[in-house]
Amino acid sequence: MGKAKFQIERRCEVCGNPFFAKTLESRHCSENCGKIAYARRKREAKKLKKLQELTEQIDDDRDYITVPEAVAMYSVSRTSLYQYIHDGSIPSINLGVRLIRVSRKELEKYFPKRNFDKKPAKRLPKLYNLEPENCYTIGEISKKYKIDDSTVYLHIRKYGIPTRQIGNYVYVPKYEIDNLYK
Repeated sequence: MGKAKFQIERRCEVCGNPFFAKTLESRHCSENCGKIAYARRKREAKKLKKLQELTEQIDDDRDYITVPEAVAMYSVSRTSLYQYIHDGSIPSINLGVRLIRVSRKELEKYFPKRNFDKKPAKRLPKLYNLEPENCYTIGEISKKYKIDDSTVYLHIRKYGIPTRQIGNYVYVPKYEIDNLYK
């Protein structure tokens, strides 16, 4: 992606420092923050994959499960689960050292089951109000954000923003443009 001819002030998603984005896709202030964000995404994906594999190994007919299995199956952290067990909120059985078992029925009362959908839900198409009072013209966008008309057209095509032409003017929803150039 080429360098932008205009400046967009953003906040880094990792460190929170303000910076001027070089492109519309820039989300991090430096290469180091980009690497940190990449590592976080990979770590989270690896963790979810591990939880999913553990969940698939658990038999559905077992009434009592271990704490790590409960963490994998339900949306609860390990420390919270141990705290509930210690308080007596969730009944458990201790079969020996490191052999705590928790009732699956009790867990289902308190926590929702973790959802491992492989296919993301289909996004419903957005409904746009393309009336002139809720839209910018291309010229207004160029003046407001100090960019060329050709750059505005390029971004509209790239991000699939709907347009409406009335006479000589092309109207674009204010909401989408403000989100794009914020």
